[in-house]
Amino acid sequence: MFKPLDPLLHSELRLAVMSLLLGLKEVEYSYLKEQTGATAGNLSVQLQKLYEANYIVIEKSFKGNYPLTTCRITKKGIDAFEKYVDTLNSYIKKK
Repeated sequence: MFKPLDPLLHSELRLAVMSLLLGLKEVEYSYLKEQTGATAGNLSVQLQKLYEANYIVIEKSFKGNYPLTTCRITKKGIDAFEKYVDTLNSYIKKK
């Protein structure tokens, strides 16, 4: 029997965001947008879903006179990502 995959992480864009955040301490919104190729609207919606699940923290501030949004992965997000990868590996190992 296959274990269910976390539907929140099974989205391509959310999985890409979590992968980027896992490797970096803090990431600016513009970097995520550039790396994922997502539109601003779609990225904002997906970040909000991750935030509501407590997988990431979103901080808004200013850099000079310009708004700056940064994201960080949480412990819960790290745990969820690791569980997702382990579950995916169990799919591959099934015969």
